[in-house]
Amino acid sequence: MRTKKIKLPEPILVRALKEKDPIGINALYHMYSASLFGVISRIIDDTQLSEDVLQETFIRIWQAIEQYDAQKGSLFTWMVNIARNMAIDRLRSKTYRKDARTTGLEGCDEFPDRFDLYERLDSRSVKSAAGRLPGKEFSVVELIYFKGYTHQEAAAALQMPLGSVKTVLSRAIRRLREYYQPSMLLAS
Repeated sequence: MRTKKIKLPEPILVRALKEKDPIGINALYHMYSASLFGVISRIIDDTQLSEDVLQETFIRIWQAIEQYDAQKGSLFTWMVNIARNMAIDRLRSKTYRKDARTTGLEGCDEFPDRFDLYERLDSRSVKSAAGRLPGKEFSVVELIYFKGYTHQEAAAALQMPLGSVKTVLSRAIRRLREYYQPSMLLAS
């Protein structure tokens, strides 16, 4: 049985959350889960872990909704900050770092000589390619795609105008596409 997706206007959603009405959390999930998951998964490249952090994010939103102030910004911006902070906290946690060190290649006796195109485009290779970008381009890509910053936050962090950040990002993406031409991937 499929549950009906609920969408509420922001003021009504906030009131429902503050009143701890279950309709509020249901609407919150249906309206924002995909966007918040996108923010989290840009920071954490493990799908299962990203899903866990998303659930923890919804719990934190539910528990901290009284701290939300519409005068300071939109509900979505407030939630994105919670999601990003929780993802970054998870990356910094001792448990995550320990798991990352101990997760290895158990059971892999040999590797094929050639990987297919999609296997070669994993997050490590993308990060490696991004590392070949010139300074500003790398900084912008790192903040926006690997750390989950918005364009405005990246502009503030790098002390650059927003338009310049967008231009640099566009140039970096074009350069990354050049790195990943299928003929270049298959030749390496």
